[in-house]
Amino acid sequence: MGRDDGPRVRVPEQRAPERQPADGTDLYFSVLGPVRARRNGETLPSGSPQQRALLTALLLRGGHTATAAELIDAIWGDEPPSQALAAVRTYASRLRKILGPQTLASDSGGYAMRTGPDALDVTVAEELAAGADKARAAGDRGRARVLLNKALALWDGEALASVPGPYAENQRTRLEEWRLQLTETRLDLDLEVGCHAEAVSELTALTAAHPLRERLRELLMVALYRSGRQAEALAVYADTRRLLAEELGVDPRPELAQLQQRILQADEELARPADDPAPAAAPVRPAQLPATVPDFTGRASFVRELGDRLATAEGSVMAVSALAGIGGVGKTTLAVHVAHQARKHFPDGQLYVDLQGAGSRAAEPETVLGAFLRALGTADSAIPESLDERAALYRSTLDGRRILILLDNAHDAAQIRPLLPGTTGCAALVTSRVRMVDLAGAHLVDLDVMSPEEALQLFTRIVGEERINSERKAALDVVAACGFLPLAIRIAASRLASRRTWTVSVLAAKLADERRRLDELQAGDLAVKATFELGYGQLEPAQARAFRLLGLADGPDISLAAAAALLNLEVHAAEDLLEALVDTSLVESAAPGRYRYHDLVRLYARSCAERDEKSPDEKELALSRLLDFYLATAAGVYALERPGDRAVDHLEPSSHPGLSFAHRPSALDWLYSEADCLLACVLQSLGRQTLRRAMDLLIAVKDLAESGANARRYEAAALALRDAAMSIGDARTEGRARTTLTQVYSTAGRFEQADAEAHRAMTLGIAANDPWTSGNAPNERGILAIYRNQHAEGEAYLRSAIQAFRADGNRPGEASALCNLSRIHLALSRTDSAVDLAEQGIEIYDRLGLALRLANGRYALGLALAKANRLPEALEQLTQALGIFHENRQPLWEGVTHFRLAEVHLTAGRHTMSAAHAEQAIALRGIGGEWRRGTVLTVLGRALVQLEQPDRARACWTEALSIYEQLGSVEAEEVRALLSPVAAA
Repeated sequence: MGRDDGPRVRVPEQRAPERQPADGTDLYFSVLGPVRARRNGETLPSGSPQQRALLTALLLRGGHTATAAELIDAIWGDEPPSQALAAVRTYASRLRKILGPQTLASDSGGYAMRTGPDALDVTVAEELAAGADKARAAGDRGRARVLLNKALALWDGEALASVPGPYAENQRTRLEEWRLQLTETRLDLDLEVGCHAEAVSELTALTAAHPLRERLRELLMVALYRSGRQAEALAVYADTRRLLAEELGVDPRPELAQLQQRILQADEELARPADDPAPAAAPVRPAQLPATVPDFTGRASFVRELGDRLATAEGSVMAVSALAGIGGVGKTTLAVHVAHQARKHFPDGQLYVDLQGAGSRAAEPETVLGAFLRALGTADSAIPESLDERAALYRSTLDGRRILILLDNAHDAAQIRPLLPGTTGCAALVTSRVRMVDLAGAHLVDLDVMSPEEALQLFTRIVGEERINSERKAALDVVAACGFLPLAIRIAASRLASRRTWTVSVLAAKLADERRRLDELQAGDLAVKATFELGYGQLEPAQARAFRLLGLADGPDISLAAAAALLNLEVHAAEDLLEALVDTSLVESAAPGRYRYHDLVRLYARSCAERDEKSPDEKELALSRLLDFYLATAAGVYALERPGDRAVDHLEPSSHPGLSFAHRPSALDWLYSEADCLLACVLQSLGRQTLRRAMDLLIAVKDLAESGANARRYEAAALALRDAAMSIGDARTEGRARTTLTQVYSTAGRFEQADAEAHRAMTLGIAANDPWTSGNAPNERGILAIYRNQHAEGEAYLRSAIQAFRADGNRPGEASALCNLSRIHLALSRTDSAVDLAEQGIEIYDRLGLALRLANGRYALGLALAKANRLPEALEQLTQALGIFHENRQPLWEGVTHFRLAEVHLTAGRHTMSAAHAEQAIALRGIGGEWRRGTVLTVLGRALVQLEQPDRARACWTEALSIYEQLGSVEAEEVRALLSPVAAA
């Protein structure tokens, strides 16, 4: 049929640990692969193939007795040898000596295995699969996937490998079918949880191995469709219909045809993973509770969580749930809504009080207890004077009743302790801006802002669907400007609802001005700024200073170490202040050691800095300290990642020592976790005093661009630096920015822009006498020449780069240019010198211990060896490079290397492996822009043609042609030529 017979592609997975009993003395048997027996982890001899066939027949009977006749039939079928019975007894005797008489028992003229429930891998897999079914039925898809992956990891190749006999053959077929069914179920779960892009590569390999299995084709169509590859999904159906007609003379099953129609109709439901069902609403019964708002929106998970706890309060002593969050986040609204829904569980009544904890005069517990006792029927004359006596009488009055108490807007735990019930059947809901960490036994709930969908729904309910439907984008801008804070959304919506002449766009424009946004968010007695003022007014001076200054940083959050640098404090002192701000809900703890502001709270903090900072320079000094911290730390990471690279010697000095790391993994963890903050700091530091440090910070974090994950934001930062440098005439910074942009544009396939930046960068590097630009600019221009087939010019640029790097003593830079020059020689068919140059570069990298750069060298050597038709060696180099890129978190280079491996495998005739590597390059989404995506799609199409999937191949080439035509790339002609024979066929 023309399909290659190469090795089956397996998606990388973690092997399940072999199940061993706790005491390590029992046996463990494996049949999902070669038949093995182990004791204490050591493999026992299992004898001849026929003896293993006997062991298999006994193991797979679940402890039931097998007669001698049944065993003979299992091993030899219809043609047993004359001494079959004697042979069976001999095999059984040998196995009994190995396993022990208590394990292999004689029973009624036959034999039986006596093992524990976890002694056989098939039984373990069945338990895991059953657990996965239960987890899936309960809606826990994540656990179901974990259990199925563990079950599938128990297979070690073909089940019952090399075991003879009809019984083993039947069981082998059954187990392989079961394995496929488990794989299909796990892939179905992958799609349900949104892992469709990752599933495409595995499904492509599986459909190639099992071309007539329609369920796999169906899953592949859904995965491609959800990955935005509609044309390929439809092509899979066309390939399937043709193949079924040719091989079996039948049409695809109805489910597959229906799926095709849904894809043709761009079914939105099909494009989304399965969602959890919405919780059922509970009836509302008013009592002393305030009325719930008629337009209550969202918060389904919180409503369900709190409702479940209140529903089970009957058997609990003092069931308390405490909601915390910033002002305006909707704590009271949620608590009142949940309390109304829970009324049926508290037939004896509901109590409510506003404790006024956010203000300067919080309610006294004695006063509240007096009001509660009156509401519970206690006469004024019977209410004692002291707090302790009132609290005791209150608890006694609640005894035997089922009452819900809603304590709203609490100041702290001390205020509410006397107000809590102490008997079963009662429950309390507490809201506060302070997290009640010191309230023993309380269920703590941190309430965050709404999701964008919930926010838009609330806005629409207040304003009206008719006005929103025609201006949906403007409505989304409004709720985003409100930071999805319920109070801000309600104020904005109320203003719009009361002004019939305003459009949504008018309101969006007003809120777009950050300087006026807080002033716009007020209506009647509601105001966002006033809500924040209540919390800010209760801060101590040091806390207030930290709140103001930390709000100046533009990053999405800030680490404890960075915050300490910005505040010019020791880490422990900064942590005390930050945790105090978290407790007041003015700052959120995004993760251990990380802190963030809500967008509107950040604007308020900055307005406080403008109003309350006594020194006019303090704001600039704080941000300068943050920049120094980031630059010093990033430079240390760069030096650890690239030992011997002279770039760190050409960076601006910083006043902060920064963090230091002993090992590369922890350094890279810091770099990637701080990516957004680092780039935000660059963009915030474009002034004359900080520009050079900002540029050098961008150089020090170049791994963020090379990884592919942060390329767009990195490009925006480089553009801003270039423009700022031009405006003040800083040639050195401009040259460095243009060199950086050359690399970014070249990686993205935007070669014209890259060439313009590189040309100017080389001139500026010479003018500024900057060693960094003088080496890196011609090196980048040489790389660009490779892509543009300008080989003579490229060789000149790269030799200039080599000379500049050697003059600077920059050995890693020299190795990089040598590897790039290798690719030039490769293009000029100077294969021997190409291999030699790549090996020179690898030698330098190896000597310096540059793991990541060594991967670049092996990549270049792999290309040269492939050109020399030394394919096994090329595959070895590229595979090693791939492993290093993966270990160093470089998805862009991982994608490019997968592409090169796909090319080599295609040349070698391993078409399934070629398609799998091409799919993994696409799935990584880091292959460096649309031009590179077009090259991968072209190779994928070539592999699919050889796998007899011409319709899908045509879909790949059509998409590639569209990309090349939009970019004006010369590769468009090659793809047109590929499409012609397919069209003719």
